[in-house]
Amino acid sequence: MTAPHTPQPTSTAQEDRSAAIAVAAFPAFILAGSVLAFFIPGPFLPLTSYITYFLMIIMFGMGLTLTIPDFKEVVKRPVPIAIGVVAQFVIMPLAAVGVAKLFGMHPALAVGLLMLGSVPGGTSSNVIAYLAKGDVALSVAMTSVSTLLAPIVTPIIMLLLAGADVQVDGAGMAWSLAQTVLIPVIGGVVLRYVLDAWMEHISPVLPWISIAGIGGVVFPTVAKNREALVEVGLLVFAAVLIHNVLGYVLGYYTAKLTRLPESYRRTVAIEVGTQSAGLASGMAGKFFSPEAALPGAVAAVLHNITGAVYAWAVRRSTRSHDVNPPAGAQASTIASEPAQANATQPQ
Repeated sequence: MTAPHTPQPTSTAQEDRSAAIAVAAFPAFILAGSVLAFFIPGPFLPLTSYITYFLMIIMFGMGLTLTIPDFKEVVKRPVPIAIGVVAQFVIMPLAAVGVAKLFGMHPALAVGLLMLGSVPGGTSSNVIAYLAKGDVALSVAMTSVSTLLAPIVTPIIMLLLAGADVQVDGAGMAWSLAQTVLIPVIGGVVLRYVLDAWMEHISPVLPWISIAGIGGVVFPTVAKNREALVEVGLLVFAAVLIHNVLGYVLGYYTAKLTRLPESYRRTVAIEVGTQSAGLASGMAGKFFSPEAALPGAVAAVLHNITGAVYAWAVRRSTRSHDVNPPAGAQASTIASEPAQANATQPQ
């Protein structure tokens, strides 16, 4: 999902409001559209031919929201970023395998859940980090790094964990991810640099483009799999929910064990638990089967709802002061005050 930066010096109150409204409206829009696609699938079925293009639009929008300071965070704080990214690409795939075995999921659904666990973090994690008083600059940096690594890391994970009974086109997946993720994101970053003076006017629109893009991925997936949803919808919902919660819990305690400060722990938990669900759904449907796209489609709604609940819960328990940051971390990035945060949007 794209992630318009709001509290940066060049951001505006209008941009803040647009991102906040988009985040609140996103689950409702996806849920309503999914219900419509379930009961009236006909108008949505032709969209299945354009899912790749919708993904490219989403990732291009994400690139438009990234700035040079976002990438400088990688240099400033390489250790916590590395911890978060490695945790995501280790915890979520392994958790997907474990949950699939726990529920005895059909191979098509199991590989779809694994795909959900193997894609990069969704940029809705950035706004959840903001709401949870995490470190938003750190969250944006983690999302950016995991997204850029996805064309290499995601196919490797799928090859290693999908199982002998599932054929994985690793090379084809890598090239497809490069086309749908890497190239659009880089293109967006370049265009952002060229059009920087105009971004104040463009940024408020980006969340809504992202929402429409995710709808373009999820709605045809639901329409095409309505019969399968009747049979396994509850199972997929439960599996995605447990997988998501495991990401939050294990992400948090990984950061705690590595002695990161409290705001970093919340950020890592959110970054690990929140996946790029639209990308997972699109890639699973393309490389495996229509049924494999269902976990990603369910997660597109569920991850945003659980993220809001998580943010509410941790805000209630937030202490007035975090512990000291690790050496080398700048104090200004720890508190994630609104003046420092990057408000983002749905995954």
